Amino acid sequence: MNSNAAPISGQGAGVGRSARVALWVRPLGHKALPVLTVVVALLALWYAACIPMNAAQSVLAASRAGIAVSPESPRDRREMSGVALALANPGLAVTGAFEQDRPRLPAPHQVAVELWNTTAVVSPLSNRSLIYHGWVTMSATLTGFVIGTVLGILLAVGIVHSRVMDMSVMPWAIVSQTVPIIAIAPMIIVVLYSVGVEGLLPKAVISAYLSFFPVVVGMVKGLRAPDAMQLDLLRTYAASRAGTFFKLRLPSSAPYLFASLKIGIAASLVGAIVGELPTGAVAGLGARLLAGSYYGQTVQIWAALFGAAILAALAVGVIELIERVVLRRMGRR
Repeated sequence: MNSNAAPISGQGAGVGRSARVALWVRPLGHKALPVLTVVVALLALWYAACIPMNAAQSVLAASRAGIAVSPESPRDRREMSGVALALANPGLAVTGAFEQDRPRLPAPHQVAVELWNTTAVVSPLSNRSLIYHGWVTMSATLTGFVIGTVLGILLAVGIVHSRVMDMSVMPWAIVSQTVPIIAIAPMIIVVLYSVGVEGLLPKAVISAYLSFFPVVVGMVKGLRAPDAMQLDLLRTYAASRAGTFFKLRLPSSAPYLFASLKIGIAASLVGAIVGELPTGAVAGLGARLLAGSYYGQTVQIWAALFGAAILAALAVGVIELIERVVLRRMGRR
């Protein structure tokens, strides 16, 4: 009896471990499958779009190489659209659309190779490294983000506690965001350069300009989140205005603040890149975009764009991690 019971017990333990692993893996599969489906669909659309976008260059390259193409007249080929050339020469359009040096629309694998070559192959201190340019842009982003966050929190506290600021400052904060950043960025840079302020600070000011508004709106909403019953309860405890702020309003605003910070850090990154464009910067992701546009290096442009997206995702992820730690210590889930 005992000899037969041991294998059954071992088998049950094995099934239990498998069940636990399945329960742990199943949620990951449910989350990963929709994301992978969207990614695969976008990649398929991207590859498909490369064919008509690069068809004209593919056919011209084949013609220069002595390969017969349709139509035979160069003038007729110039008058045809990329889609028409792709339909007339499907084989050449497909084979040449993904391997051009300067394509109109680079293929995903070309962008991936460029990202690898400019991050893992070259030194991070090299002017050709996206890590170097990313750090230059990120330093301005973080500086502006801190300035905008502090300014936004202070304005939100004043708006909540002062009706005068609520009626005067809040409308101006809203109006300030109606001005396109691409129009106001050169003005900020010219004004600051005229008083001798150069380098990091002008870009940080533009980043702060974009990041303070989400923080203001989120903090005002969060500080006003406590209802009348909670405020009345603290009044019955004879809590001061400062006590009500630190014990009720500020903890209630934490989820709103972190949601605003995620938006603000992404906006700060956009502001730093925009701030690099009018200055003719030689370092930063904006400088990579400018250099790519000057020399027709579309692969470099797309790699810089993806580098900016990766930086934004990492920054948002760091803020989300801090949010989880802070809210858990506050007793929230």
